[in-house]
Amino acid sequence: MDSDSGKITDVPGLRVGHAQRQGGGWLSGVTVVLPPPGTIGSVDVRGGGPGTHETDALDPTTLVSTVDAVVLTGGSAYGLAAAGGAQRWCEENGRGFPVPGGVVPIVPAAAIFDLGRGGDFAARPGADLGYEAALAAAGAPEHAAVARGNHGAGTGAAIGGGRFKGGVGTASVTLTGPNSNVVVGALAVVNAAGVPWQGPGAVAPAPGEGLNTTLVVVATNAVLTVAEAKRTATAAHAGMARALNPVHTLADGDTIFTLSTGASALAVDPLIPVAAMIELQSAAAEAVRLAILDGVHSAEAVQTPAVTLEPFPRG
Repeated sequence: MDSDSGKITDVPGLRVGHAQRQGGGWLSGVTVVLPPPGTIGSVDVRGGGPGTHETDALDPTTLVSTVDAVVLTGGSAYGLAAAGGAQRWCEENGRGFPVPGGVVPIVPAAAIFDLGRGGDFAARPGADLGYEAALAAAGAPEHAAVARGNHGAGTGAAIGGGRFKGGVGTASVTLTGPNSNVVVGALAVVNAAGVPWQGPGAVAPAPGEGLNTTLVVVATNAVLTVAEAKRTATAAHAGMARALNPVHTLADGDTIFTLSTGASALAVDPLIPVAAMIELQSAAAEAVRLAILDGVHSAEAVQTPAVTLEPFPRG
């Protein structure tokens, strides 16, 4: 299923792969975002209950600036083992930080809570599913369509305190004027305690059982430093707040990664040097908003021995 709001793979060189299991106690999966070699990245974690791996390595003050893959996974903290599978694929293909004797792939990851939604608490992603998703991403052609809804890490996602189906969504925004060659894309896994924002005075749902999380990867072909990528991830959280109510709660693990392939330098106005960066960060927030709504509206009903999840009604 595609949409008019674009996709993260509109950013040249970005590829996405999904792997999932449904039935037999399973309702979970993994999504891998595979950028071109040399892509820099950072992250901003806002939720009070995050499940993450290697996010400290993306701080602007640390040694390594590049990211080899980003893993979004189900299975809560257990599912972070999926990063090992993506890391294995990267090592096999020579992608990683060079060290004596080989490379160490930089593969940050974040997880949603979907444990037991398929009926078996122990049915959660591991390294094999992470490798499968990385292989799917590597085999996808450039600018390929991205499967939305009940795929990858969105397979077991739910929103609204576990009452409605969540899923994977994606979108992109193109900058204007002299920067019309710059694309900002987003991919979201929507497993929120909240629901799409319904205006002032709307009553937010109860968090429900378990932890809840929205995970996002923002990507652009613009040249960014790691510090600028970090600030872009921070700015992009505004899109999450526009799309969902509530966000960033103690029951959420809300996390946004930002990737920069560095293919296109921003055209900077000498009179207002920060204007181009402000436009890019505003586009990042809008791409996140659109990707979250796309994930919610692309999700289909799911019924398992453990849960029945209906699609969220369109307003």
